[in-house]
Amino acid sequence: MTEALLDVQDLKKYFPIRRGVLQRVVGQVRAVDGITFSVMPGETLGVVGESGCGKSTMARTILRLLEPTSGKVEFEGKNVVGLSKNEMRAMRREMQIVFQDPYASLNPRYTIGKTLLEPMEIHHLHTASARKQRVADLLDRVGLDPDYTNRFAHEFSGGQRQRIGIARALTVNPKLLILDEPVAALDVSVQSQVLNLLKDLQDDLDLTYIFVAHDLSVVRYISDRVLVLYLGHMAELADADEVFADPLHPYTRALLSAVPVTDPDQKRERIILKGDLPSPANPPAGCPFHTRCPAAMEICSKQVPAWQEAKPGHLVACHLYQ
Repeated sequence: MTEALLDVQDLKKYFPIRRGVLQRVVGQVRAVDGITFSVMPGETLGVVGESGCGKSTMARTILRLLEPTSGKVEFEGKNVVGLSKNEMRAMRREMQIVFQDPYASLNPRYTIGKTLLEPMEIHHLHTASARKQRVADLLDRVGLDPDYTNRFAHEFSGGQRQRIGIARALTVNPKLLILDEPVAALDVSVQSQVLNLLKDLQDDLDLTYIFVAHDLSVVRYISDRVLVLYLGHMAELADADEVFADPLHPYTRALLSAVPVTDPDQKRERIILKGDLPSPANPPAGCPFHTRCPAAMEICSKQVPAWQEAKPGHLVACHLYQ
């Protein structure tokens, strides 16, 4: 049996709330609160949920761009959380991230050539001439002219900048790419081009993806499995086709009901959630979704639902299936 490339166990990330002259800690924002999942080699795990549900925080915490409050993140059997600074630098060759805003993630003072050379210089990869050749090869692979190396980020369109961000992530030959809403800021036509590029790169380079997004149609297109998050908690996890064909959690059903239907004659019941997303600084007791859930029962406000396998390979945290 193939072992997981990435194994996340009970990952938590809390941000302290400080007040007063002495900046005493008076509370905590529970951005990520006990997430557990694994990703197999060559797989794409889609992560979805409303804004503020902890998707991006989880992605950054896995890479230790944010230090986790507790939990384990094992990459190829090695616990990333316990690594020293030098060990973590070496590990970053294996795990890279592509950010949502390609312009903000590129240094405006660097040419594109320098942007792509820098990771190889930091990790002491290749000779000087080989690095320049690899920059040209990477630009060509992501669909850009290798002669663009002397241009700056502001000279490119949003789609081109995102391709540069993808090329930068690939310079050190990673095994895992975390894609933090990589097409959210792009036009629809450009989104499809970038998604097809990502699928081609995955096939050619044997990459593993964690794809963070809020657009469910995009997630369905690119993902093998889908993890649904709500208020820092896991709501549902299953194969992508299974989640879209038979969603079990009321929150997942509400998300899917909001996806536009291309056929005007097709009718779909729209599930309108009541109220606003609760504050992660003061989450509700019991099930975190019960304050907005159309199927809430008395037990939902008192007891946190167990994470269980309601169907073979289909995990859900909901009292309806206990």
